[in-house]
Amino acid sequence: MTETEDMLRAALSRPAGPSSDFDLNPSIRPPADKPLRPAAVLVPVWLRDDGPRLGPRLILTKRSSHLKHHPGQIAFPGGKVDPTDTSPEAAALRETQEEIGLPPDRVQIIGTLPVHETVTGFAITPFVGLIRGPFTPTPEVGEVDEVFTVPLSHVLTAARFAIERRQWMGAWRRYYAVPYGPYYIWGATARILRGLADRAGT
Repeated sequence: MTETEDMLRAALSRPAGPSSDFDLNPSIRPPADKPLRPAAVLVPVWLRDDGPRLGPRLILTKRSSHLKHHPGQIAFPGGKVDPTDTSPEAAALRETQEEIGLPPDRVQIIGTLPVHETVTGFAITPFVGLIRGPFTPTPEVGEVDEVFTVPLSHVLTAARFAIERRQWMGAWRRYYAVPYGPYYIWGATARILRGLADRAGT
């Protein structure tokens, strides 16, 4: 077991509170009569074996700018749980293979993060998975504009996160952001990562 895996397993074993887009916006809530739709994502930690200079990386996607929902946003690979999926984990692995070309048998799931509720009506289950060895991402045409990596240490450092705001549906909405280079990581993705960073204690 690597040092990174030890650290992540220890973080996942610590208590965690709820996670949602509403944490910083208690006055905004989804309609009570509209159930949240189940979704699942993979939080893919790539344990690079090409030297210590790069270190462990988090794999993220930049959604296509032509999509109807969340165009151009930074996201984990994943999506809605389909009726044909045997479980949320199966959905996360299926969507990951479709979006970035990572076969399910290359992923070692080591735990889950709290279900994250979104303002767009989803209940997202994030699965933390380890990837070892060489991997060449293949972005899904029409869905993913880019697949990129971020140092795991960057997104596990709570001090790198900021709380920012923008107008949404006529009201100011606050959210977490953890930019990296040209990539503006924010919203649900940043909130999920902030929760993991808090438990990692870095």
